[in-house]
Amino acid sequence: MAKKVVASLKKADSKNLVRVIKMVKSEKSGAYIFKEDIVSKEFTGEFFKNK
Repeated sequence: MAKKVVASLKKADSKNLVRVIKMVKSEKSGAYIFKEDIVSKEFTGEFFKNK
């Protein structure tokens, strides 16, 4: 699956997309989980502001 993501990010029309990863603490267990998404460069701040 990771190969597909990397290949799609290398297309010429997707130069403004970035893969973001955020570490979030789980409310149930208290352990940390990772949330990741592919967003436009303009929306990276919004991704990290949202919980």
